[in-house]
Amino acid sequence: MKIISSYSIKGGVGKTALSVNLAYALREAGRRTLLLDLDPQGAASFYFRLESAKKFKMRDANSMAEGLRKNIRESDFPGLDVIPSNLEYRRLDILLDGMTKRRKQLRSILEEFKPDYDVILMDCPPNITLLSENVFRASDVILVPVIPTVLSRRTLEQLTGFFTDEELPGDMLRPFFSMAQKRSKMHREIMADLPTAHPGFLKTVIPFSADVEKMGLHRMPLPAYSPTCAAAVAYRALCAEILSQPSLRP
Repeated sequence: MKIISSYSIKGGVGKTALSVNLAYALREAGRRTLLLDLDPQGAASFYFRLESAKKFKMRDANSMAEGLRKNIRESDFPGLDVIPSNLEYRRLDILLDGMTKRRKQLRSILEEFKPDYDVILMDCPPNITLLSENVFRASDVILVPVIPTVLSRRTLEQLTGFFTDEELPGDMLRPFFSMAQKRSKMHREIMADLPTAHPGFLKTVIPFSADVEKMGLHRMPLPAYSPTCAAAVAYRALCAEILSQPSLRP
């Protein structure tokens, strides 16, 4: 089982769109996939037409694993299950802070699902918190959507700096350009320059697209209702590129 995280310090960069569409593409590629929506906003759950997770007592790692398992929901797409979010997830930092090895508990919790899935994909809330540190240590690959703008570039640099300071393996970070507009001179310049400073940059670019914005109306992954549009094709290409990474090979 491999664990992939969709993460950014900055909100509004296409993180949840990545999670939803990549989960669908992984399922298309034959991977038994579990999408874990850790963001209390629950946008990924909404896109899959799922209600919030039922509340459960989170006293320790065992009760957390049991509660997550009880909240697994089948999506409308066989081979793709979802653990919806809940506002109570905002308390995960408090729970983790009271545990031993508080920065490494999530990995052991997710091992509970190893027999049932090939991939666990996590949609993570922004900002760097104790939950984020657990995500970093639990993941095999961390996908970082980057809009080709100054602020988005800055947050990528902050994230890589954090990994350096905490002695985390920087090669886990796999940034890629999201919501890119090639008509924009600034976008073109940043897309030409930024990957030279970050060798892990993926080659696939997700274009800015109104079709992605309409996901909230359709409440389903983009490739499910508009499979030939440019963004859907790009998400499938991104999935193929991700699966070609040595760290994700069986």
